[in-house]
Amino acid sequence: MREQITVGVGAGARHLGVDHVVDLGPLHPSAHGAYRLRLTVEDATVRAAEPLVGHLHRGAEKLFEVRDYRQVLTLANRHDWLAAFCNELTVALAVELMTGMDVPPRALWLRTLLCELNRAMAHLVFLAPLTRALTGEHTAGTTAALRARESVQAVMEQATGGRIHFMANRIGGLREDVPAGWTGAVRDTLSTVDSLLPAIRQSTVQDESFVRRHRGIGVLSTQAALALGVTGPTGRASGVDVDLRRDEQSATYRELEVRPVLRTAGDALARVECVLGEVAQSTRLAGQCLDRLPPGPVNLRLPKAVKAPEGSVYTWTEAPLGISGVHLSSRGEKTPWRLKLRTPSFNNVQALTRLLPGTAVADLPTVLGSFAVVVGDIDK
Repeated sequence: MREQITVGVGAGARHLGVDHVVDLGPLHPSAHGAYRLRLTVEDATVRAAEPLVGHLHRGAEKLFEVRDYRQVLTLANRHDWLAAFCNELTVALAVELMTGMDVPPRALWLRTLLCELNRAMAHLVFLAPLTRALTGEHTAGTTAALRARESVQAVMEQATGGRIHFMANRIGGLREDVPAGWTGAVRDTLSTVDSLLPAIRQSTVQDESFVRRHRGIGVLSTQAALALGVTGPTGRASGVDVDLRRDEQSATYRELEVRPVLRTAGDALARVECVLGEVAQSTRLAGQCLDRLPPGPVNLRLPKAVKAPEGSVYTWTEAPLGISGVHLSSRGEKTPWRLKLRTPSFNNVQALTRLLPGTAVADLPTVLGSFAVVVGDIDK
């Protein structure tokens, strides 16, 4: 017997007007937007899966066309709210490349440092729900993940004034320098996160029950990941050896030791292992940035209106969830003619069509919990 079940993920699922909706509850990615997952089920096993997106569409790319480049940065950090700083930076880099700006060295290193802090913070948000016991109760690992995330978010807030939408980047650098004593606070935070990571590991990849539930399910092959353009920890968990921090080195990453966290199993466990490994890697890279942070200005003096010359350019960066790209086309005006986003979640969510078939319905929360997407990043 074959039947179709539409599973709505998110608090708004019951409003989607479908015949049968199962709200998967507070498991991530439920907290990161509403989308529908149409499943063909036979004998309590998923035979086909189709993610249906578009419920969170905000038309960001059209809004960019009627705002100047400074205003564009205000919107650019909102499609993936967990990677706000990285999103701002990708747009700023596109404009700076078109105008030929030389950003001050201190701004370059601060940008890299804040990107790595943003990456660690985003990953910790996804990891925290995974540390809970099967009963839903908090564990020592949950407390550790929440403490680590809050510690990183605190220093991000000190540097930018914002907790989610940081608005720290400017065309030509940063809005302002970090406050006095901030670098010492960052070193304390990195030490705190490193000390809390063992507890997070013990509640996840080192816990026998967790490993048993996650191993061998939701497998995404290397070939499927490459065919769909899956990047970030999800792609690297399937053996896709791509990391722009190493492969498209900027002036700062060229001096850092970037070693991508790779796995080949491509299952739910491998994805969690990659995310955990990247938190540790980001704390290490952030420490190296602090050691190399030079003095000097953090921005350039700009005219009242920034105008990119006529032409087009494409820039990309390694955001927490994967490759984030910006294709900017300009007619020489103070607003972009076109500004197209390549967001990691848009490509990554398509992988559900490949990794969910063969999954038991009872294992769906486990598989989806290992698969990090932000729906605003899909619908942008």
